[in-house]
Amino acid sequence: MPESIRVLIADDHLIIRQGLRLILETEEGFELAGDATDGAEALRLCAEVKPDVVLMDLRMPGMDGLTAIEHLHSEQPDVAVVILTTFNEDELMLRGLRAGAKGYLLKDTDRQTLFGAIRAAARGETLFQPEVLARLLSKVETKNSGSSDAFGLSEREREVLSAVARGERSKEIALHLNITERTVKAHLANIYAKLGVDSRAAAIAVASQHGLLQ
Repeated sequence: MPESIRVLIADDHLIIRQGLRLILETEEGFELAGDATDGAEALRLCAEVKPDVVLMDLRMPGMDGLTAIEHLHSEQPDVAVVILTTFNEDELMLRGLRAGAKGYLLKDTDRQTLFGAIRAAARGETLFQPEVLARLLSKVETKNSGSSDAFGLSEREREVLSAVARGERSKEIALHLNITERTVKAHLANIYAKLGVDSRAAAIAVASQHGLLQ
């Protein structure tokens, strides 16, 4: 991870951009790479300034954040995206995570949670606010637990997937399940292949939608 994390803000509200700019500029270890008012501008700026992380609003005029995330994931996969929104819309959140976002934060989050999510995204990890994760997991209770058969996940793979959803890193999962980190990574590769995803966040989103989490 770079010494200073370069962050781009994409939000159509000036006061949000100014507030986030002030927060990031007063915290060591972060550098504001630019700000955009819609998804199209965010894509253009990402290509120009090469940020490490984008804080992306989902609802913007013109190209919305969800479409921008999809383009970024395919065209500039090295750029990590954290969804930042005022809306508690689970379906949009899940679509954003499946599209390639690394995390999801509400705009009323505190500074330290914001910094933690940005740092995690820059490391290629996924970090959720506890209340966001709780909502994701609560959706599982309404799903058919037998739906996992369609994906062919083994019991161990479901254990690893559930640990990922709890925010555990590979080292923590290995310790918890008494296996090696290499084995954890192998299980994750199998999970990604079976679910048709390529990131922890997307795996969590699909798992939540299909009731795969324990």
